[in-house]
Amino acid sequence: MKEQKKKLKLKVSAISQGTVIDHIPSENLFDVISILELDKTPNMITFGANLDSDKLVNKAIIKVSNQFFENDEINKIALIAPHAKLNIIKDYEVIEKKVVEIPDQVVGIVKCFNPKCITNAEPITTSFSVISKSPVALKCKYCEKITNESQMVIK
Repeated sequence: MKEQKKKLKLKVSAISQGTVIDHIPSENLFDVISILELDKTPNMITFGANLDSDKLVNKAIIKVSNQFFENDEINKIALIAPHAKLNIIKDYEVIEKKVVEIPDQVVGIVKCFNPKCITNAEPITTSFSVISKSPVALKCKYCEKITNESQMVIK
């Protein structure tokens, strides 16, 4: 039975060089694509959502050929996918595994929760200090209001 289930699973083709981002909550897949600006990359991208997962109710995955991300880019993902894992692929082999981490500063990614904040009225880049990583709580540099996880809107 187990062998039969294995055969029934669809497989996504392997990449020779690049990055695989795994364990993304399915509902956050397109937020991750947006944050990393993958809609603008010329590289081949494969993604899947609502895949079976032992750790999540369902998960999403993104494979990006010939692209490797800087740590600060990957750490941004942690705001919306705190359990994401990164696999660095070279010659079809995983050469490195990384776990995303919430950075201490969040700049230009999240909208301030306070409707009266200057960042919501003027063309000013948002900037937050992370005051809690679990659950996520961000303090605005400009109005000092706290944006918590349930209020967070990704730009």
